[in-house]
Amino acid sequence: MEALKPLIEKLVAIVGIDYVLTDKTDIGLYDSDAETLDKAAPDIVVLPATTEQVASVVKLATAHKIPISPRGAGTGLSGGSTCVRGGISLVLTRMNRVLHVDPLERLALVEAGATNVSVSLAAAKHNLYFAPDPSSQIASTIGGNIAENAGGPHTLKYGMTTHHIAGLKVVLADGSIVTLGGAARTSNEIDLSGFFIGSEGTLGIACQALVKLIPRPEKVETLLAYFQTVGQAGQAVSDIVAAGVIPAAMEMVDQLTINAVEDYLAMGLNRAAAALLIIELDGPGAAISAQRKVVETCLQNNGVISMRWALDAKERATIWKARKTAFGALGRIAPHGYVLDGVIPRSKLAEVIAGIEEIGRRLDLTIANVYHAGDGNLHPCMLYHRENEDEVRRVMLAGKEILELCVEMGGTLSGEHGIGIEKMMEMPLVFNALDLAMMGRLKEAFDPEGILNPGKVIPNLKTCGESGARPLLRHKIMAGC
Repeated sequence: MEALKPLIEKLVAIVGIDYVLTDKTDIGLYDSDAETLDKAAPDIVVLPATTEQVASVVKLATAHKIPISPRGAGTGLSGGSTCVRGGISLVLTRMNRVLHVDPLERLALVEAGATNVSVSLAAAKHNLYFAPDPSSQIASTIGGNIAENAGGPHTLKYGMTTHHIAGLKVVLADGSIVTLGGAARTSNEIDLSGFFIGSEGTLGIACQALVKLIPRPEKVETLLAYFQTVGQAGQAVSDIVAAGVIPAAMEMVDQLTINAVEDYLAMGLNRAAAALLIIELDGPGAAISAQRKVVETCLQNNGVISMRWALDAKERATIWKARKTAFGALGRIAPHGYVLDGVIPRSKLAEVIAGIEEIGRRLDLTIANVYHAGDGNLHPCMLYHRENEDEVRRVMLAGKEILELCVEMGGTLSGEHGIGIEKMMEMPLVFNALDLAMMGRLKEAFDPEGILNPGKVIPNLKTCGESGARPLLRHKIMAGC
């Protein structure tokens, strides 16, 4: 730390002494995101308040050739903000304002540290909202949503974060401040925002975003339906889409998760059901009435045990609370959970779920399953005890096998959580050497010194020591180091 003293003094001059953390206890709070298997403490934590302060910090980091990893609320699930090579954890949560809402253009200008839900709350008086709604939306920040191209239950109808960003104000690796896109971006411009969204902080640091808002639907209807098998529920999902109905959301949870949520919330869920399907319809009232009939027919044709439409907004909120607290409820079963987000074609849902069950049996692991069933985004959650190294090893093996299964079935590695540390070594399952080389060249063009969130997304580890100054438990276990 003595060697970093001159840098620390300069950082204090930029953001103030209260916003540069170096105490071991303080920086230990920033040693991982919500993917807690991979822990690596930064050397310094810096909390800027303005875009200009971010730019000054980045210039210093570049001059000192010290890594810098941007961080929001730390709700990410792929280790995206974990400082695997030490350096600076640049925490943007002080930059949390919704600066302006334009109801006529349906746009909001927000800082990167603003929470997802705060944008919708600010737009609510205009009957507008921000559509991406990850389960962590109460805490997760817009900057984090941009970095990971976050989705959520309503992705099926409304798309990912990238579909709802008009423009960005970004700090590049040399400390320059640039604007990408904007309210009036034309089709003949290079879509640099498209490069940036989902790049996980490896190309630059988003400080402000011009986000698109959409009107609240005229009517919303939410359904709970129970099935005797996951296969029946999965087929019902496919049949609904095939019939021409695109619900706002179709979410599925398995029996293990149903029981964990019921133990937590005591809301009267059917513990005997193998699968619970949540379907939400929104839009004009006349259209909803017609869609309800189609949905009910598809469910009945697939042996639904029972179904119940929410009577009012309070019941809808309770249903969504059950879904969005599912992973937390699983903590009643084991203290740690490792959540994947592989993607598959909807038609392969039952086959892949059976495959995941077989992997769990063979590796003696408890695996709970939550699915964005409508768009084939799986969330198998492997429950484990971090202090049991053999159990952690089996979790790592299961994760690798599940991702291999998703790719084999025509899917891909991530639907919304990103690659980060978690899936980096599986990238060659989807991308060939030329693909990865081109990604590396793009990274180099934006960040020639390689200081922005290094050790993420693009695989470059040749030995277990090459993760840098912060070797990870993952690499120790999987490489036998």
